[in-house]
Amino acid sequence: MTLSVGDLAPDFTLPDGEGNLVQLSALRGQRVVLYFYPRDNTPGCTKEACGFRNHHAEFQAANTVILGVSTDDAKAHQKFTQKFSLPFPLLCDLDGSVATAYESYGPKKFMGKEYIGVFRQTFVIGVDGRIEQIYRKVKPETHPTQVLADLSTPLASPE
Repeated sequence: MTLSVGDLAPDFTLPDGEGNLVQLSALRGQRVVLYFYPRDNTPGCTKEACGFRNHHAEFQAANTVILGVSTDDAKAHQKFTQKFSLPFPLLCDLDGSVATAYESYGPKKFMGKEYIGVFRQTFVIGVDGRIEQIYRKVKPETHPTQVLADLSTPLASPE
């Protein structure tokens, strides 16, 4: 089954780096930018997280919550959050089950080696809990500004 725009976003409850539980369905009424990333403190993930940080106030003004998700543990998330002053929660998906539900987890290759990991993808979830936008090909440097620009563009109405 492939997730598509218009589908109800799979609900989940995950702990953040501080141990607080975050449940997606509890955020209804706000847009959610749910971004999956491979690892804390790696070059691409740092650029992407800092981009979301730099535009955090603009996302908040657009009634939008940012949630980062990786398979890192709480300690790694705490260090990453503190090091880069990230103002949004990073969620601990230790077994990759939420990333799997969002088709963002599976076989990858890096420098000739195969392994299982998180794909860098983003889902924008509307106030009604439905997927508004899916970004399957993400460039960490420009992605946060692209998402913000897309949020300020009205969705095309069906004809």
